[in-house]
Amino acid sequence: MSGEPFNLAFGDSVFSRIVAVNYYGESVASEGGNGAIIVTVPTPPINLIDNVSVTSAFIIGLKWDAGYSSGGSPVLDYRITYD
Repeated sequence: MSGEPFNLAFGDSVFSRIVAVNYYGESVASEGGNGAIIVTVPTPPINLIDNVSVTSAFIIGLKWDAGYSSGGSPVLDYRITYD
């Protein structure tokens, strides 16, 4: 890869073209395509509260909202831990 470094935001896609190079020279550029999507881990859920209509001596009911960012890929699951 050559050129200047990118300053892309997470979730941005990179539209790119590729040129093959050998001893005799360079090819023409490939057709353009979406070669990558910048992703990272999601931000944590927000607004965690007790869902009193569900909570009992045997069940803990929780409600939350998704975090501010999925990191560029859909959130597949949530893991709940407790002390």
